[in-house]
Amino acid sequence: MKESEWLVTTKSSIVAQFKQRIVRRFQLTVTPICFFRRALLRVMGAKIGRRTNVPRMKVTWPHQISIGDACVLQQDIFFNFDHYWVPGPSILIGHRIFIGRGVEFNIRERVEVGDDTMIASGVKIIDHDHGIGIEKPMRMQGMTSAPIVIGQDVWVGANAIILKGVHLGRGSIVAAGAVVTKSVPEMEIWGGVPSKKIGERGSAG
Repeated sequence: MKESEWLVTTKSSIVAQFKQRIVRRFQLTVTPICFFRRALLRVMGAKIGRRTNVPRMKVTWPHQISIGDACVLQQDIFFNFDHYWVPGPSILIGHRIFIGRGVEFNIRERVEVGDDTMIASGVKIIDHDHGIGIEKPMRMQGMTSAPIVIGQDVWVGANAIILKGVHLGRGSIVAAGAVVTKSVPEMEIWGGVPSKKIGERGSAG
């Protein structure tokens, strides 16, 4: 490649990177719409920390959510407290949390997410299920539920499903697409359907 062509290519690359950084900074800035959305949710009872942007998302009972400081939330998150009105909050999100696009919290009891945790796009967190007896249709049977706890510095991969009663220990990792039915100890890596231990942090790869 000639020097003149190299200079043109380099200049184009620098300009493209600069544009991308400007766009990304704008995306992370609290726009007037986000500011209004956050203010409205707070009026309706939600607790939302400082420097936490509020994108387009769905919330069934705003008073049931508590979100900490400096969280990054992507669009189309569904905070679904699947019950009648009861005092809250029952969905507790810590500080500096990342929650990806399309994540669903389907909660009847309680979920806690520790600081510095990452929840990738498409994750489902569900703390209840239906009875499965044969004496009557399942939709007419009662539900069982148990709280979910996601510890600090946890990474939940894309499209994973976390089911009732699960505790993800500090520093643990859940692989993409896993279905987690049992608690995961600290610093372990789990994957599969149903999920099982596949490694440990510090010894993987």
